[in-house]
Amino acid sequence: MIVLDASVLIAHLDASDAHHERATDLLLDAIDEPLAASPLTLAEVLVGPARAGRAVRAEEALRQLGVEAVALNADAPRDLAELRVRTQLRLPDCCVLLAARTARGYVVTFDDRLHRAAAGLGLARLK
Repeated sequence: MIVLDASVLIAHLDASDAHHERATDLLLDAIDEPLAASPLTLAEVLVGPARAGRAVRAEEALRQLGVEAVALNADAPRDLAELRVRTQLRLPDCCVLLAARTARGYVVTFDDRLHRAAAGLGLARLK
């Protein structure tokens, strides 16, 4: 399972984003793999569209991609705190890591720090 960071989804949904083509190609290459994201990641992705009055359209695009939310379990607060301490990443990035660990997937991101942390935790494929 591929766990997507907001950077990839935002780029895919915004044709003017510098990484749009790269994100779209990446998603096309992953057409046979299930896609997921943390609930916080999905909220991050929807902020721009919500600001522009297009949140419903963006949600539909995410559904069409087949992006599923990875549910957080009761241990999530402690797990997120431990990931924050271990990686020194912001909590939204830790949510991506926890989603990948929970889903037994790997992280796809354009964020180098997040990618390095995911690789260090065995949650990334080679770039």
